[in-house]
Amino acid sequence: MKYKLLVFFISIGVLSCTKEYTTPDEIKNIPIDVKVKRFDKDFYNASEADFESIKEKYPYFIPRKNVDVDSLWRGKKLDTLEQELLEESIKIFPDFNVETEELKLLFQHIKHYFPEFEVPEVVTSTSMVSYRDKVLLQNNILLIAIDTYLGKDHKFYEGIPKYVSENLTKEQLVSDVASVYAKQYVNKNNQRTFLNQMIYFGKQLYLKDLFMPFKTESSRIGYSEDQLAWAKANESEIWSYFIEKNLLFSTDTALSNRFIAPAPFSKFYLELDSESPGMLGKYIGWQIVRSFMKKNDVSLRELAVMDGKELFDKSKYKPSK
Repeated sequence: MKYKLLVFFISIGVLSCTKEYTTPDEIKNIPIDVKVKRFDKDFYNASEADFESIKEKYPYFIPRKNVDVDSLWRGKKLDTLEQELLEESIKIFPDFNVETEELKLLFQHIKHYFPEFEVPEVVTSTSMVSYRDKVLLQNNILLIAIDTYLGKDHKFYEGIPKYVSENLTKEQLVSDVASVYAKQYVNKNNQRTFLNQMIYFGKQLYLKDLFMPFKTESSRIGYSEDQLAWAKANESEIWSYFIEKNLLFSTDTALSNRFIAPAPFSKFYLELDSESPGMLGKYIGWQIVRSFMKKNDVSLRELAVMDGKELFDKSKYKPSK
């Protein structure tokens, strides 16, 4: 069969518009206090005499091994690139007020669905543009590398692949935080089939539906509106390709790079590949999990541990046409 994925876009307004979200009272009234510590600002404005107090305030930035911490920090303070990164980051995030409110709303939603959730200590810093580690969570400290959210066309992102830099925007920050928490609540399935990979990430995206309904559907997966429109318009053709090529139960590791990992496009090995967005396996997994949750009465904890094949069978998934 020769696959002809659609290259035209159905009206993006029709495909992606959603009613303006209003936070339900039972979520809005959950008491959440988000405190953000601006290491980037504190360090940028610090003199050498301030190092001791900063070390006390941010003990997790002190190396564990025997290192001359003062010399290390002095070196960072004198590093012109480090200082320029700090300066540019503070320009984009002078107060972090909008982001704090979005984080509060995100944490209220997570707390609603997972009452054991504990609000983390939020710390902003720079990372020498370590875009693979934009958000890190450890010991309930949420570290946000704000130099990875300066805007897709920022000079510091020259040389970074476009499909990566497209999401290095402040609008994507809360989605990246939601991803960190969604991953925590989904059990990793040891089965290595393509279907299980799709559903593993589909579960995470479904949780992001619940955690951040106040943000766009496209931002949850890291697509532009055009990319989301393409995925929706071609969902049936994508699924047909997966079925007819017998990919669902394949353990070919190349499928992850072709359809799961972030990439400039998905790899069907067809003439129109360049028209497609990457991560279409994640997108299809998302739709399978959505279908399953519509047709089955299960808790989120049951969803988290459910076998991918069982979930798929019970989802009765049929792609949109």
